[in-house]
Amino acid sequence: MPESQSHKRAKRKAPGNTEVRVPGGGRLDSATRKTATQVERNRSSLPTSVKRLKSSGRPQKVLQVPQHLMKDATAEMRRQNVPGTVKNMGGTKRQSVRKK
Repeated sequence: MPESQSHKRAKRKAPGNTEVRVPGGGRLDSATRKTATQVERNRSSLPTSVKRLKSSGRPQKVLQVPQHLMKDATAEMRRQNVPGTVKNMGGTKRQSVRKK
């Protein structure tokens, strides 16, 4: 399935290289040495995106979602015990998720 224009835009805007491989076979949308960024636009793919962030090994993890999915994304990160930041696509709102 091709990426939407807003997904491509958010991925390019994130710092670091795009489409970075992670151990376990997946790819992050964007990553630097310290930050892993994953852009997700639908609810059904949230668990997979959080799992990719968890396996990235980067100390800072950012999950970028549409505003109406921010609560679901925060809940999924808590459920999988992944500390990081959830922010909306525009970058105007963010929620921190602490480790248990």
